[in-house]
Amino acid sequence: MSAVFADVSDRPLDPATLDAFVWRREAGAVVSFQGIVRDHDGGRSVVSLDYRAHPEAADFLRRCCEEVAERTGLRVAAVHRVGSLTIGDLALIASVAAPHRAEAFAACAELVERIKAEVPIWKRQHFGDGASEWVGL
Repeated sequence: MSAVFADVSDRPLDPATLDAFVWRREAGAVVSFQGIVRDHDGGRSVVSLDYRAHPEAADFLRRCCEEVAERTGLRVAAVHRVGSLTIGDLALIASVAAPHRAEAFAACAELVERIKAEVPIWKRQHFGDGASEWVGL
């Protein structure tokens, strides 16, 4: 059985699915990060986001998960949503299981930072004043 799960999806995300994938009997901790669409950015009101992914984004995401899993020896999972999202929607979930909480927190933080830096997914923010801008291009 693989130690990683990675996906890019246009469907609503469920944290329980990832937590169930990573957890095993030897795990004393499951740490999950949930990236949620918020109603502001840089002092401006945000009303919605559109996420777009490079055709190979899932491969980049899988590579991030595999490299963190290989380096740490832990089970890891991540899913990034694409499409139109509204305030409160989950955009990213990353989960890691470990025997102890400190290593689970560290691995989850590393995974999220790598995803943000390496996976070619871009967002277009739609502001309350009708303007929009692309982020991450």
